[in-house]
Amino acid sequence: MARIIAVANQKGGVGKTTTSVNLAACLAAAEKRTLLVDLDPQANATSGFGLDRKAQRPTVYELLIGDIPLERVVLRNVLPLLDIVPSGMSLTGAQVELLQLEHREQRLKRALAPSLAPVIASDERIYDVVLIDCPPSLGLLTVNALVAAKSVLIPLQCEYYALEGIEQLIDTLKLVRTAFNPRLDIEGIVLTMFDSRTNLSHQVEAEVRNFFGHKVYQTVIPRNVRLSEAPSFGKPIVFYDISCAGAVAYINLAKEVINGGEESSR
Repeated sequence: MARIIAVANQKGGVGKTTTSVNLAACLAAAEKRTLLVDLDPQANATSGFGLDRKAQRPTVYELLIGDIPLERVVLRNVLPLLDIVPSGMSLTGAQVELLQLEHREQRLKRALAPSLAPVIASDERIYDVVLIDCPPSLGLLTVNALVAAKSVLIPLQCEYYALEGIEQLIDTLKLVRTAFNPRLDIEGIVLTMFDSRTNLSHQVEAEVRNFFGHKVYQTVIPRNVRLSEAPSFGKPIVFYDISCAGAVAYINLAKEVINGGEESSR
């Protein structure tokens, strides 16, 4: 069974898409058959792999609203072992359109069902991991991701207001568990934009680890110029500069995610 992980935080600018793109690339590099679903209307996860977000092609919008099957939307082998469901500008109005549809909270879950069957991919592979890059809000798109997912990975920026808003996200998880997805769990919390030179980053790390305990990954994602540059070249960090601190961090995070999944399946 594929592990379906929503990467979510309603705050913008916390490294959510950076984490989705680079974790997906590192999982594929570790020979995990990976599907990345770009559920953000900004389509930054799509452009992060050098794909034109304005291209005329079916996107996740048609998957949710138009009932187009997954195999007609997925872009296969964007990297070896990595497929992508792209986003685009058309997704902007999906929040309103979803309100008018039956089972509006479960549209993504139903659309992704074929990702558990071998007919989806050209090499007849079943995905090991499905990552869903959520928009920076707790609207219907994010709720669709939480209903479809088995767990949530939360990027948390190392700043003073790091925990602000997380209570709202946790409350949303509880509501989704009660109404639609009782097995939804927190996959883990990853600290991003960590600056080892500042006391603030260390204080935030200590506070988050004290509050969430073992749910916080040991790996922290540093502030890193190369990591910030990579999206403008349409490359995940491991294909832009594999030796930089950002690449090393995401490789280590992928190892933790893989090990966590192996432990939970025992």
